Amino acid sequence: MNWGNKLILVFVVFVLFMGVLVYKSVNTRYDLVSKDYYKDELRYQDKIDGLANAAKVSDIVVSQDAENVFVDFPKELNGSKSEGEAWFYCATDESKDKKIPLQADVNGRQVFAKNQLSKTHYLLKLSWKIGSNFYFAEKEVTIK
Repeated sequence: MNWGNKLILVFVVFVLFMGVLVYKSVNTRYDLVSKDYYKDELRYQDKIDGLANAAKVSDIVVSQDAENVFVDFPKELNGSKSEGEAWFYCATDESKDKKIPLQADVNGRQVFAKNQLSKTHYLLKLSWKIGSNFYFAEKEVTIK
């Protein structure tokens, strides 16, 4: 094989390698934390204020049994009319994320059925509002 054939072979291998890289990059799936990333960044001060408000009350307790996940809100907030959302955020797969409206009972307990959730590790992001006060808390939860 002369040098001209070797040069053509190197170019062909290079083109095939670049084709494989382009194919892999086009078919790579990526999940963003949020589709509205920039809008969420502009509201980040609300999250900071919510964390500060949540730090002023007792801690949120997350527990689970075979069928349910329980979230016990601070006793100081029991009986208060609140509205908010629980976001079970899975960092590895966006399709496993679940946003559920908060509907705590009079004792401040919210029950989530495990059959609505995937068996994986979640970061539970709780955000709720009582009156004009906004609260935010994050807890790690592994659904078994």
